[in-house]
Amino acid sequence: MRLSVLDQSPIAAGKSKAEALRETIALARAAEEDGYHRFWLAEHHDSPGFAGTTPSLMALAVLEVTTRITVGSGGVLLGLHEPWQVAEAFEILAALHPGRVNLGVGRAGSGGTGTFNEKIIDLHARLGLMPGSKGRDDLDMWLLGAGTGSAPLAAATGSGYAHAHFLNTESARTALAHYQENFQPGAVRRKPESLLAIRVIAAATDAEAQDLANPVRLWRARKDLGRDEPFPVNTNIANWSPEEIRRSENNETRLMVGAPDTVALQLAALADDLGIDELMISTPAPRLEDRIKSNRLLARAVARLSPTDGSASGGVEGAGSASPRFSHS
Repeated sequence: MRLSVLDQSPIAAGKSKAEALRETIALARAAEEDGYHRFWLAEHHDSPGFAGTTPSLMALAVLEVTTRITVGSGGVLLGLHEPWQVAEAFEILAALHPGRVNLGVGRAGSGGTGTFNEKIIDLHARLGLMPGSKGRDDLDMWLLGAGTGSAPLAAATGSGYAHAHFLNTESARTALAHYQENFQPGAVRRKPESLLAIRVIAAATDAEAQDLANPVRLWRARKDLGRDEPFPVNTNIANWSPEEIRRSENNETRLMVGAPDTVALQLAALADDLGIDELMISTPAPRLEDRIKSNRLLARAVARLSPTDGSASGGVEGAGSASPRFSHS
């Protein structure tokens, strides 16, 4: 099982956006040291809880301080941009760091000209990634989805497909199955390639992990109730409102929490059940040290599931090993 990281640059209460962005870069360096395969940056706008607004710029910052890990967007909100703008930005990334760049694209947002499908086709054409074209080995494209709408388009264009399990736990099976069954070989990959993005918090013990998860639970509950705020650092459940408690309980299936070996087994079972071999871990804990530690403990626990095999089918890549270039044959 291969592990990757999605970071949304969470803003802890009392910290600035600049601090949150610098913490994302530090997290990426730690993820590379711990053998993670990819590191993706998110795009959010007008959000008190997330600082990342421009994943192409953040990807460049991460690429410049790392040497092996694959870096990309998770994802560019194509509805807010014109395809030529996105293509030019990622052409620069690919030119400076060939073979380490993923362009992940999502449906959210609206503006500019053309429908999402039209923009995706335009973007593929501008980047030389249309099925039947010569293709390239310096840049790779993924489509992101939280429902079932993007999977058919990813299959038809030969793109990778990433499903946001932390946003929708119900649609993953249908979306992934459709993508894998209907995949058409494209300019980069000959076989389907999919991953599942899941929100995880691991710590040395189950009790510690539950404590670390409470700020995330409270932040999500308040956001759902119309209070979009930075992530609370210290929380006391005794002070939560009944509405916050109920909302948190409703969201519990979107969060995996526990000691590393327990979480690793749950992740492996989920990946096996859905027929995928890559999980992208999102851990929006407000303290950087907790995010780094959670990722590190999880990487080691996954490696212990198959200690003699560090490949995609048997654990996270060994720390210090070179991440592979694109190879989808």
